[in-house]
This record gives sequence, C-alpha cells and structure tokens, in this order.
Amino acid sequence: MSRSVIVPKGFSFATAEAAIKYPRRKDLALIFSEIDANMVGTFTTNRVKAAPVRLDMKRIKSGMGRAIVVNSGNANACTGKQGMLDAAETAELVAHALKIKPSLAYVCSTGVIGIPMPMEKIRPKIRDLISNLGKSNIQDVAKAMMTTDTFPKIVHQKLRIDEKTGIITGICKGAGMIWPNMATMLCFLMTDIAVEQKALDKTLKDAVKQSFNRISVDGDRSTNDTVLFMANGILGNPLITENSESYNIFKMALREVTFNLSKLIVKDGEGATKFIEIEIKGAGSEEEAERAAFSVANSNLVKTAIYGNDPNWGRIMAALGYSGVKIKEEKVDIYFGKIQIVKKGTGTGRDEKASEMLKRKELKLTIDLNLGRSSAKVLTCDLTEKYIKENKAYRT
Repeated sequence: MSRSVIVPKGFSFATAEAAIKYPRRKDLALIFSEIDANMVGTFTTNRVKAAPVRLDMKRIKSGMGRAIVVNSGNANACTGKQGMLDAAETAELVAHALKIKPSLAYVCSTGVIGIPMPMEKIRPKIRDLISNLGKSNIQDVAKAMMTTDTFPKIVHQKLRIDEKTGIITGICKGAGMIWPNMATMLCFLMTDIAVEQKALDKTLKDAVKQSFNRISVDGDRSTNDTVLFMANGILGNPLITENSESYNIFKMALREVTFNLSKLIVKDGEGATKFIEIEIKGAGSEEEAERAAFSVANSNLVKTAIYGNDPNWGRIMAALGYSGVKIKEEKVDIYFGKIQIVKKGTGTGRDEKASEMLKRKELKLTIDLNLGRSSAKVLTCDLTEKYIKENKAYRT
C-alpha cells in the first residue's frame, strides 16, 4: 500500500478477477469491516435505478452494514426481476462466506446497462474474493471499480477527536455520465471514528450536496450512482452526535474528503483536457446561484469554446439567460481567472489575454450577477473529440 494513503482501523480489502467484461483484470472487489458499522448512503435520483441500488436502498434503512461488494463491467441495470435476484444472490454469497447476516452486505455495480449479470462468472469468484481478504489494499479496490476512469481516486483525512487521531478515507470511480443528483459514480467512505447513525447521515448528505452534487462532466445522470459510508467506531472515541463539540470537526473533514474526490472525478472527465471551477456570485439565493452555475457548466458551446481556447463570453451570457434565474444583463460581470472579460454586460476588449488564460489546465470562471449576496461553486471540464470517441465505443 502506498505510504500516502492511510486507511481507518478495522477495514480490510480483497479483489478478484471474474472477467465480467474483459479478461485479465481485477473487476470484483470487497470492503469489509471487522465489526458491525453504522452505515448511511445516498443514491441516484434517476427514476431508472439499477438492481443493486434498489437493494441497497432497502438495506440502508437498518443503519448498519459490514461488507460492500462491487463489480465493474456490468451495471446490472434494466435487467428486470432476474437482476434483483442476481444482486441479492451476490450479497448472500458474500455474507455466507464471511459468516455475517445478509442484511449487512451491500452490492454495487458499474458498467454497461441492459446486459444480464454473468453470475456463472461471479459465483465461483466469491470464494476467491473471501480467501484474498486482507491481501489486497485500498488502491486495488479503487482500480477494480474503474470503467472509463484513467486513474484510481483515493482521498484520506486525519482528524483529532478527543485526543485521538481518527481517519476518514474515501475511494470513488467516475469519469462520464456526470451530473447530479448524484453524479455517475460509486463512492465508498470509511472511518474508524464512532459516530451516531443520525449524525452520520446528516454529515454525509451535507457533504454530498457540497461536492458530488456540484459537479458536471456531460450533463448525463446514471442509473447506478451510490455513496456508502461506514463508521465502525474502532477508534474508541465518545460517540459523536450533532451536539458533540467534535461534530463540526468531523463534518468539515468529511466535506473536505468528498470535495477532493469530486475534483478528481472532474479532472478525469472523459476526454477532458481542462478542469474548470465556475463560481456564481451576487445571486438572489444559493439555489439560483447553483442553477446558473450548472447552466453554464452544462453548455456544450461553453465547454467546447474553452477547449478551443476561445473566450467566447457570449455563450456564457446565453447560458445564464436561459438558466431560469433572475438576471439583469446590464449588471453581469465575468472573469476568466483574474481577467475581467465582461463588465456590466458588455465586453472589456481583453479577449486576447483571456485566450492565454484558457491555455492553462485549470481555470477559474467567476460570474457576478450583482443582484444579491448568495453564491455557489460548480466543477466541470471541457468537451473534446475524445469524449465522443470513448463513448461511441463503450459497449464494444
């Protein structure tokens, strides 16, 4: 395991090669807590939900969990009743092998939609998965769950809780079909800090709102999006509740982890060459600021202009205009980095300097509506020919 990645106490990992879509790659993985953990989650708002999502949404109501089994290569979505049976069987096989209650085992899948799960490949590999427990590390799991990702995404945060050092570590996958609520991704968070289930749920929802629900790669939303968070409490700290002194410390640390994971997803956007942070200021409400930011972030015309180093601010103004939020054209200011390209709704003539700014790999786009005091940030990327090439060949 890389020395730069720290894992909370009481968690172990395993991977196996099931050849679900491709041979000779690990595509089945397990995250396991030594003891029962408080568990919370958030899931896709797409009305078409994959079988594992529907299974996990039922189990998460118990607030407890111990194992997460994840596969890549097949989403087990739009697979009918058999898909539900396959998801439940996978969880039961893992639970039986681990000698835990089936209700404590969760299943997540990512990959191609509409193809039955090849259970004949998965069943015999569950035993391998369990026998490998502890022999794999968290990087192996992060790699096993990748689809079009180009690198594994792992973030950890240390924090002091009542004179003890706790850890929050998260892994995720995601590069395409990224747009809330939530983005197309799987994310697994774990901590050894003892946190009350109610407080854990609140902090996760807050963190997701400020991170995974504020990113966009292509404006598409998946059927499989899942975030699961296990807190096993092995650190032995006094249980954190919403009234605890350390609650805000925990909340901010979790928000930092999820925000940094969301940045990695956007930076790995399919075919992307540039990472873009869009901040809307001066909006009438946070909701309006967020809506305006997403309108710009999801504009293919804006994204392709930025890819081409073209400071075409007219496309940004157009996206603001159809966003549905209150806007007064004559009040809008737009900045590329520190270069103001629009002042009170008209150009400043600094397009050439702005074009140079656009050649950077990371760009801050600031838009001040000058109508209020609310703001919001959204992370996105440019749109390139490579995005089309990757997605036209996805099923082959």
